Amino acid sequence: MLSYEDALNMILRTISPLPAEDVLLAEALGRALADDVTAGWDMPPADNSAMDGFALAADDIALQGELKIAGLSRAGAGFAGKVPPGEAVKIMTGAPLPAGCDTVVPLEDVVEEGGRVGVQKPVRKGDHVRYRGEEFQKGEVLLQPGCNLRAGEIGLLAAAGVAQVSVYRRPRVALLTTGDELVDLGVCPGPGQIVNSNLYLLSARLQEEGCTVLPLAIAADRSGDLRELLVLGLEADLLITTGGVSMGDYDLVKGTLESLGLRLGFWKVAIKPGKPVLFGTVEKTPVFGLPGNPAAAAATFQLFVRPALRRLAGFRDIHAPRCRATLTTTVRGGGSRQMFLWGRLSEEDGHYRFTPSNRQGSGQTRGMQQAQALLSVPIGSPDLTAGQEVEVMLIYLP
Repeated sequence: MLSYEDALNMILRTISPLPAEDVLLAEALGRALADDVTAGWDMPPADNSAMDGFALAADDIALQGELKIAGLSRAGAGFAGKVPPGEAVKIMTGAPLPAGCDTVVPLEDVVEEGGRVGVQKPVRKGDHVRYRGEEFQKGEVLLQPGCNLRAGEIGLLAAAGVAQVSVYRRPRVALLTTGDELVDLGVCPGPGQIVNSNLYLLSARLQEEGCTVLPLAIAADRSGDLRELLVLGLEADLLITTGGVSMGDYDLVKGTLESLGLRLGFWKVAIKPGKPVLFGTVEKTPVFGLPGNPAAAAATFQLFVRPALRRLAGFRDIHAPRCRATLTTTVRGGGSRQMFLWGRLSEEDGHYRFTPSNRQGSGQTRGMQQAQALLSVPIGSPDLTAGQEVEVMLIYLP
């Protein structure tokens, strides 16, 4: 069996980003940038004031105790002309710095009376002035391909005059759950039946990752029904199945995919939970066959599908962030497979603490409730003890 690292590397070698498309900036939130973006102008476009106060020449105030007030400069309506020596201009935050001035003195540091202003504190040339182009200059590259366009990036591009950007297309992901035992939510399960919770679990994770979800009907454990739904799913950018990938008589996913031309990357990885995970391609469509047990499906999604989706969507940061944390309890050492344990993070005295969930069974959903991270326990490792520092893979920031 492949190791986790080798399986993940195979996935990332196989998958390439989707084509790019041009969208309005207002529609680009959460997308990955496909091209360099450059500034359309200088920012600030002119020297301006960082404070409400008085604009003046620092040398003038050093020679004179008071200056005559020559006028007003406010945002959108600057002072016309050049300020004569020995005079000052009242100025508002963001207003253009008048010609002849090189410094701004805040209102709280002056006394204004009878058309004159006196400065109460020492002044240094350049105080409280924002200079033209100090944030960025026209033609400067602001963001590069693979950047995640979040609120801060959107605001920056708007300030730079960028109305449209080239971004990678959002992945369209088909989700197919399999098994005669599954019933839709809202149907009371009969003997031997369970609700199709994987559909809701994985749909939620896909939406959290910015994907468009294409849910398919539950596939019965019959090759004909399964084949028909797989053909529909292969029209998407990526296909995920759950269940039917182990070695039982009714585990038909692998064989049916092979009849459709599956080019198998791997089947079975030395991890727990999630050993029978499958990855391959049919023509150019990546396919993941995840186990049917909920915790195993969720773990293999985090370990394999999420990085694949990040690559598909064009993001530069593909891997989940990791952090150091202190174990709050003892964890049994690794066996013949690399273990991944769900758990919660808490913060204490500036340090994270990781508490494994009480329920780690692959068939349970309770262990994933409020889980924020996964702890990797390598093959053959000794027991991990309470108080030991470990590295965890973040799912959600605490």
